[in-house]
Amino acid sequence: MKGIIHNRILYGATLVLLFAILFLFNRYGTDYQIRILNNMAIFITLAVSYNLINGLCGILHLGPNAFVAIGAYTSTLLTMSPLEKQMNYIITPLMWPLSELHAPFVVSLLAAGAMASLFAFLISFPVFRVRGDYLAIVTLGFGEVVRVLCNALQGITNGPLGLKGLSPYTTLWWSWGVAAVTVYLIARLVDSSYGRAMKAIRDDEIAARAMGIDPFRHLLQAFLISAFFSGVAGGLLAHLITTISPTLFTFFLTFNLLIMIVVGGLGSTTGAIIGAALFTWGGEALRVVESPIGLGFVTIPGIPGMRMVLFSIILMVVILFARRGVMGQNELSWDTLSGWLGRLGLRQKNQ
Repeated sequence: MKGIIHNRILYGATLVLLFAILFLFNRYGTDYQIRILNNMAIFITLAVSYNLINGLCGILHLGPNAFVAIGAYTSTLLTMSPLEKQMNYIITPLMWPLSELHAPFVVSLLAAGAMASLFAFLISFPVFRVRGDYLAIVTLGFGEVVRVLCNALQGITNGPLGLKGLSPYTTLWWSWGVAAVTVYLIARLVDSSYGRAMKAIRDDEIAARAMGIDPFRHLLQAFLISAFFSGVAGGLLAHLITTISPTLFTFFLTFNLLIMIVVGGLGSTTGAIIGAALFTWGGEALRVVESPIGLGFVTIPGIPGMRMVLFSIILMVVILFARRGVMGQNELSWDTLSGWLGRLGLRQKNQ
């Protein structure tokens, strides 16, 4: 009982601290700092929802970029006014009734999540008929199919031209509010009987089935929830950068999410948060390697794309020397924090 109370105090203090940080940055931070924080929140939403199916259920799903794309286009088409749509669709007119639909931002986010979940439901039947590498190939193919359709369906997505001039609805409160709701709901799911059933499927599907657990039903639930929050994050991303095109939703996005959840620790919601935060901050900190560096009489030219090379090296180092990631399968709790502080104090005492 004391542990539960302590955990609630810890989570409450974390929320208060987060609110204070957001308030200060929203009032005194630069546009660049606010942009980084918004990106961090969106990636936290994506990483936590992606970790639900990959880490908790043990399913190698390689198609989250498809759900992000579906959510981004759905939210965008609902928030754009009919006049804005006419200005964007200059080659092929937008099909009716999409050309006339218009909805508030919050409705567009919910619709983005619902549309992504609908597509997840439609592909779940062929996807969960296979396992392992075959499942990864099927989901990877789905992601590529969606990207190709975004290029081809000019009457819906405007094709390679993309959509521009979107309203910048995404603010710190929107992005971090969605991230907080995502973390809370998925953490509650992980601690529930459904979450324990998903872990059982991950550890031994045959044994779980023998215990009366229906793998398809539980995997479908995780798949739909993951797709919903990925779609919502796609809507937030679209209204943060205010322009979208099919090139934004390649496998490169999935690769980034894989880095986050592996570095943070597969199966750990806290690890997914840490991995997303480190990725976003590290991505900006490593921009220096892509710019010319002056060392006295020698100038080292910047190498475009070097950031991703370094991220790949970091991923290999983590896999080799910390195979369970930063958090492993552990979560931030009062007992975990007390253990860390205890070991730190013991080390200082021995020194």
